[in-house]
Amino acid sequence: MTSPYFFGYGSLVNRATHAYASAHTARITGWRRAWRHVEGRDVAFLTAVPDAETTIDGLIAAVPNADWQALDVREAWYTREIARDLTHQLEPAPEVHLYHAPAALHRPATVQHPVLLSYLDVVVQGYLTEFGEAGVTKFFDTTDGWEAPIRNDRDAPIYTRHQRLTVFESDLVDHHLARLGCRIF
Repeated sequence: MTSPYFFGYGSLVNRATHAYASAHTARITGWRRAWRHVEGRDVAFLTAVPDAETTIDGLIAAVPNADWQALDVREAWYTREIARDLTHQLEPAPEVHLYHAPAALHRPATVQHPVLLSYLDVVVQGYLTEFGEAGVTKFFDTTDGWEAPIRNDRDAPIYTRHQRLTVFESDLVDHHLARLGCRIF
């Protein structure tokens, strides 16, 4: 029997944010990402929202020791369900789950609950490493909520899994934010 896997489409794409050794690129159809806020969290985060027309890239990773409880703690604000319409290179195909915030519980980001630039930086760094510059462009184009305020915390990162970016990586993030007309404060 194969281990269960989960599909990551945000910070989990950046392998430096976790220790899931068995992680592989994957693609899921029927979802897109969105910047959202839920009660109890100080900042906005990425969630997956249903969209039949969209395909997003990410990583699938084995759940260590099939211990869903430990992973559920990291993903405490999300609901977990079996992922459908997923493509990857693993044989035999494992059962894969997707975490997302229930639609009734999330709202648009606000100045009081902004997107952290340090979090976005981590996500983009992961997409650049796994999928190249085209993958970064696709990340921005298949994510909703760019009207959300983005807090520039690069000099004093708030995101607990923040990573150091190269000048090229920072410039790439800044380029896409400017392209989308994002509001940074």
